[in-house]
Amino acid sequence: MTAIDAMTWQDFELYVAELCRRDGCTEVSVVGGSGDLAADIVGRMPDGRRLVVQVKHYASHRTVPSGDMQKFVGMAFNEHHADVAVFVATCEYGKAARDLALKHNIVALNRNLFGSWNSGATLGSLLSLSGAGGGMPRRRGSVRKRHDGASYDRSTTDRRAREAPGGRG
Repeated sequence: MTAIDAMTWQDFELYVAELCRRDGCTEVSVVGGSGDLAADIVGRMPDGRRLVVQVKHYASHRTVPSGDMQKFVGMAFNEHHADVAVFVATCEYGKAARDLALKHNIVALNRNLFGSWNSGATLGSLLSLSGAGGGMPRRRGSVRKRHDGASYDRSTTDRRAREAPGGRG
């Protein structure tokens, strides 16, 4: 990571684009700079899905703030029509930024996950490790917390209640 930390943000964008190409992505272009509408790299995953990547080359002691993630969430799908939205950072994510990534299916690669990618893990193998990218989308509102802090799936619980003798519905 020392070599990565020594890069300029422009070189880091080019490097991340090369990692995408290494992993079989096609039509990869670096579009970052002023007016990039929160996308630094666009391309296609090996299976044809549209890939949009935001790259932040921050000092390792920093955290990605919520505002950076808000911009990306707002633009990745609506403006850039992403099927897979990846946010790559050379640091950690603040709690609010991480929560937004999870909520909006953004693959948030922090310093450690980027290090894995840089060391040979494929982008495809990392999609399910952060946010819900590459995995099954979460159904909004289906998982609830009980008063004791345990989670339950509301749709399953509601269905069981309706099907039970004397149940509602």
